[in-house]
Amino acid sequence: MDLEKQPQQPVAPAGPAPAGIRASDADRDRIADILREAMAEGRLTAEEHAERVDLVYRAKTMGELEPLVRDLPAGGATGRPAASPYGYGPEGPSGPAENLVAVFSSSTRKGRWRVGGRTNAFSLFGSVEIDLTEALFGQRLTVINATSIFGSVEIRVPENISLRGSGTGIFGNFEVDTLESTDPEAPVVVVNGYSVFGNVEAKPKRGKLIANLHDQLRKHLGH
Repeated sequence: MDLEKQPQQPVAPAGPAPAGIRASDADRDRIADILREAMAEGRLTAEEHAERVDLVYRAKTMGELEPLVRDLPAGGATGRPAASPYGYGPEGPSGPAENLVAVFSSSTRKGRWRVGGRTNAFSLFGSVEIDLTEALFGQRLTVINATSIFGSVEIRVPENISLRGSGTGIFGNFEVDTLESTDPEAPVVVVNGYSVFGNVEAKPKRGKLIANLHDQLRKHLGH
């Protein structure tokens, strides 16, 4: 056989994964993170975010996931746009999540502490208290995932930050008092989750402001 006369087979260019490929848990979490940031930036309403997140965790294939973020900046092939500079560090939640768990008990986080980008709070016949009024924010966006089953999760924030949230109460209460700060550099706290025969509540604490902590954090980070 004369190999020189055999036509060369074209090489298919590399491209995105086929739409029919099965989605992994990491794929679903990546899409959910994009949706959380989009809601924190005001690109999605709480209702739109809740509807899309529900579809994320129902999705079986990549073809079902990608359309959910196609109209968002982070969902395109070019990747995330560069974040604008501010005094609080990276834009998105990064690093390991902090877990606060109360099972027939109580768990409290308050005082002067450095809050991470992501906190998971779980209460089962118990209570979790998260007080951010004296916390040092290491980033602008902080996401708290709160789950309460026959228990309570209470979150308190300073009056002059942005507070947003999306969740469901099933024979229980899920309440987030929405705040929008006039300061473009103010931290944004997003509370997601649900309660079953329990209570999840996120509210500002009267008289508590973050203005003085902003300067202290700049000194701490060397800005």
